[in-house]
Amino acid sequence: MNTGRAWWRRVPPWAVDTGLVMLAALDAWINLLGEGTPVMWACAAVGSAGLFLRRRFPLTVFLLTLPMTLFMDVAVAPIAALYTLAASTRNRPLLAGCALLNAVAGTLAWPLSDEFDGDRTWTLVQFVYALATAFAPVLFGQLVQARHDVAGRLVEVKEAREHERALYAQTVLARERAQLAREMHDVVSHQVSLIAVQAGALQMAAKDPDAREAARTIRTLSANTLDELRHMVTLLRASGGKATELAPQPTLADLQQLIANSGIETTLTGELPPGISTTAQRTVYRTVQEALTNVRKHAPGARAEVRLWHDVHHFGVTVTNTAPARPTVALPSARHGLIGLKERAELLDGTLTAEPTPEGGYEIELRAPALSD
Repeated sequence: MNTGRAWWRRVPPWAVDTGLVMLAALDAWINLLGEGTPVMWACAAVGSAGLFLRRRFPLTVFLLTLPMTLFMDVAVAPIAALYTLAASTRNRPLLAGCALLNAVAGTLAWPLSDEFDGDRTWTLVQFVYALATAFAPVLFGQLVQARHDVAGRLVEVKEAREHERALYAQTVLARERAQLAREMHDVVSHQVSLIAVQAGALQMAAKDPDAREAARTIRTLSANTLDELRHMVTLLRASGGKATELAPQPTLADLQQLIANSGIETTLTGELPPGISTTAQRTVYRTVQEALTNVRKHAPGARAEVRLWHDVHHFGVTVTNTAPARPTVALPSARHGLIGLKERAELLDGTLTAEPTPEGGYEIELRAPALSD
């Protein structure tokens, strides 16, 4: 069926119209052979040749077929004209009127005076048959028109789905970029800032000039790396929004290891309620990680306290550090870490506060509802 349809679509329209004209002329010639008058032959010629223009002027071509329908018992020309008209217009009253007009012309006999002398019951039967014959091409033309409309709607739906799929892909990409920016800052800056601080401490404590120069180089490279990372995170965040977590990340089980490797004198107290979600555990871990990173960057020599807590309605973590014990080492910062922590807190319907303490230190606290998931 698909092969036949594809073959039919390759036939040029002028070839189809030429074939219809030839069939209509043959139909009229069979009916007029031996008894046609010049007027009948002229009507047959006009009605048949008019099919060449049926695509551009369907209503006019149908009207041209009415005289030949009145003079002779033809089928090809009026059916083709009605079908073309029905396939090209949505005016249902016009189509009904044309079908009725064609049925009347096909039922009446010429001369008209002979029509009223015969059996009127048979005339009514002929009219019903002619009306059904006229409505057949009308209904078929409307069916073809509806099929074309449905095909057009399907194309529009397909294009809309492709557009929606592209937008969804862009949204997912933006979220992945935002997630990547967050994880790059949380993980990479945590390690690089530790290198920079340790290199700065080595530079001040080393006696050998070569060792001091090597430490200075390491500290400089670390600072440059942090600066480049800050620019990269800014670019990645430019098209991102709130991200969904894309891969397994550290949880509370890794908190002790984080504190042990931080290079800061840190005490861990308290506990969180059992059964909190993986997302909540990861948020607590990242909060502690960012807080310790800030202590190394902005409060060298300070001590820190990590306190896990919970009550009936909330749970959270509070990280407090003392005032710096040594001069700070200038490291680049764009405060993306705190921004990322606030975004994580919002995912838990919680809040994050960060403020200095009266003793000259700093405190970061994450607070979230106890039933957050």
